[in-house]
Amino acid sequence: MSDDDLERARIHDTLDRIVPGAGATVPATRLPQRLRASWQRSQEYGVSLEEVAPAFTGTLDQESLFFECGKEVLTDLHRTLTAEPISLMLTDSDGLVLNRLCGDHSLMRALDAVHLAPGFAYSEREAGTNGLGLALADRVPTLVRAEEHYSLSLCTYTCAAVPVIDPVTGRLEGSVNLTTWSRSSSGLLLALAESAASNTAALMLARSQGRRPRPAARGEVFRVETSRLEPGSGSLHDDLSSAWTQAVDAAHAGLAEGRVVAAVGEPGSGRTTLLAQAERRIRRHERILAASTPAPQDVEAWLALWTPELGKPHTAVVVRDVDAMPTWVAERLRDLVVRARAELHAAADAPLPFSVTAERFEDIPAPLATLVEVIVPVPPLRERPDDVMPLARHAARRARGRDIDLTPAAEHVLRDHAWPGNVEQLLRLVQQAARRADVIDVRHLPPEVLSSPTHRLTRIESFERDEIVRTLTEPGTTMKEAAERLGMGRATLYRKLGQYGISLPRGSGH
Repeated sequence: MSDDDLERARIHDTLDRIVPGAGATVPATRLPQRLRASWQRSQEYGVSLEEVAPAFTGTLDQESLFFECGKEVLTDLHRTLTAEPISLMLTDSDGLVLNRLCGDHSLMRALDAVHLAPGFAYSEREAGTNGLGLALADRVPTLVRAEEHYSLSLCTYTCAAVPVIDPVTGRLEGSVNLTTWSRSSSGLLLALAESAASNTAALMLARSQGRRPRPAARGEVFRVETSRLEPGSGSLHDDLSSAWTQAVDAAHAGLAEGRVVAAVGEPGSGRTTLLAQAERRIRRHERILAASTPAPQDVEAWLALWTPELGKPHTAVVVRDVDAMPTWVAERLRDLVVRARAELHAAADAPLPFSVTAERFEDIPAPLATLVEVIVPVPPLRERPDDVMPLARHAARRARGRDIDLTPAAEHVLRDHAWPGNVEQLLRLVQQAARRADVIDVRHLPPEVLSSPTHRLTRIESFERDEIVRTLTEPGTTMKEAAERLGMGRATLYRKLGQYGISLPRGSGH
C-alpha cells in the first residue's frame, strides 16, 4: 500500500475513539486483500476520505424484470424485519440506488445524510470502498464493516451486498444491499442478503418464458495445437458477408501491429471466432489458447492452469467475456499481461499476441480496459442476413460429415428469423435438425424460429405455441385440419398465429 493508504489505515485504527461502540479495529497489515485493493482504487478515483460526495442522477429504471422481482422479494423480507434497524436496497449494475425499505426513522435520516438513497450513485468509483460498490466490482457477496469503509462518513454503518446475475443471460443486473448500524450485530446480515439475491434470481428465472438458466461459468480453457482445432474451427472465411470480413480485417490489422484487440458485440455473434481467424492469418501454424472468464471461486485454479502460456512467443491468447470478470481478477490479469509483454519484448523483441472479448467496451473492468488499443465491433447476425445460409449449410455439414439440403421453406424461415442468440443459436438449431433429417424442412426446426411474440410467454403459452407450430408443420395439414386437431375454431387459430407472431412460409406443408 502507498503511504496515503497506510495513513488511511492509521485513521481507522483510531476509529473506536471517534465513534464509540464501533467495535474492534483492523490494522493495515491484517486488512483483507480485497479491501486493500479497493482502498487503493478509491484513492486513484479521487474519493474523499472524509465524506461521500453526492452523485445524483434522478433517472431510475423501475421497469426491468430485475427491479420487479427484487422489489417483491425485499418487500416480503421487510415485513419480517420491521422492528429491526436495517435498510434494504436494490441497486443497478452501476451502483445506482433504485429503492429503499426501512422501518427505522433514525437510520433513514442518517442514510439520507450520507446520500445512500434512491437516485444516488454508490459505486466504488463514486463512494469509495463500501458494501454494494465492492460487491459489484468483484461480483461476489461482500460484507464491509464500519472501519473497513474508505470514507469516514460511512464508518457508522455495516453493509452486506450480493450481486444479482440474470440466470438466463448471465449479465450482472445489480445488487441487493442490507445496511445497519455498525454497533448492531452483523452475523446474519450477509446471509440475509444472499438469500434475498438468490430468491430474486430464482423469481427472474420463473418469469423468463420458461427459458433455461445459463450454466454457471467454470472458466474452461482449451489449448489449440493446429488450425483445424482452433476456436471457431473450420468456420467460413470467403463466403461470408463484407460486414464480417471487414471486422476480421480490422482485428488482423491491430494484431499484426502487436496491439491488444477487444472484439465487442452480442454474445454468440462470433467474437472469439473472429479473433481466432485474425490470429490465424498471422500465426498459421502456431497455437491459439482461449480462456473463458471463471466463476470467482475458480479464479486461482484458472490462473494457474493457463497463465504459464502467456508470453510464449508461439502462443496467442484470447480471454473471453472479460466484462464478467471481477475487478480484482482483472487487476491480477493486467499485471500478468504487462509482465509477460515486457519479458517477451526483452527476450525476442516481439509483441505479445493477446486479445479479449466483451459485449460492450464500457463494461470491461478498468484494469484491462487500459490495455486495449484496438476495439473491433462484431455485428450481430440479424445485421448480417447474407451470412445465415452459408453458416447454416456449414453447421449441417459439420453435424453429418456431408452436405445436407434445406427446403426453400426452411431457408425462408432461417433468413427471416431475428436470431437473438446470434450465430451460436443458428449453429445449434441447424445441427440438431441435421441429425434428424437428410433434408431439413420447416417441421424439423424448433417453434422458437417460427414465432416472434410481442411479450414474454408463460409456460402454458409456450406449450400452446409449440403445439400450434408442430401441428401446422405436419406435411399436408390444412388450416381447417390443424384447427380441428387443436380443438379450436379457424378464427381462433388465426388469432393465435397473430398473438404468438407465428409465420409459416408457403410450401411448409400446411
